[in-house]
Amino acid sequence: MKLLALETSTEACSAALSLDGRVLSRFRHAPRLQTDLLLPMVDELLAESGLTLADMDALAYSRGPGAFTGVRIAAAAVQAMAFARDLPVLAVSSLQALAQGAYRVHGATRVLSVFDARMNEVYAGAYALADGLMQPLDDDHLCAPGTLPAALCGEFFAAGNGVAVYETVLKAQCTFTGSDAGLFPSAEDVVPLALALAAAGGARPAELALPVYLRDEVWKKLPGR
Repeated sequence: MKLLALETSTEACSAALSLDGRVLSRFRHAPRLQTDLLLPMVDELLAESGLTLADMDALAYSRGPGAFTGVRIAAAAVQAMAFARDLPVLAVSSLQALAQGAYRVHGATRVLSVFDARMNEVYAGAYALADGLMQPLDDDHLCAPGTLPAALCGEFFAAGNGVAVYETVLKAQCTFTGSDAGLFPSAEDVVPLALALAAAGGARPAELALPVYLRDEVWKKLPGR
């Protein structure tokens, strides 16, 4: 399967191209530069592979939660490309992609993914490894860092920028087997999750390539809404 994946939900920007098992990727930590970097990354990957967008079987993206502007960038880019080439889309949780990255980089098999959501809140999700993929133990949550749902309180490797901000209060509820506050979700880790989703029949039409914010009251205040 030929799959193009995009990830812009945090301070990083990345794109990855999966070519029947071989993955090419681009990643850069570049706050507020995702709009400038994303499409050139896509162009570079397509040029390197000798393919075009029309050769893709599907497009994948990190749907959120995360930074509001960042989440919108990947969703909008995928939707536009999917409409242009009549391609199906696959939406992957950004927290799950981060957990998959913690497995790839650190070998972690139980991961608590935590993004700083500002306003003294976090986006958090808990995942455990099954057949090489990080699977959710519960829904993704928006909550105060001191009130994690029960499913997120246990023994985990902790990943994401929320870990640095709220380490003490998180450790009061969880046992950390390790942590990486500097790990960001990457399109490289969206790829295996999206491929599994495609195999399970999870592909959707372009009009359903939508962002997931969790914080609805802020979304409603965004310009144009």
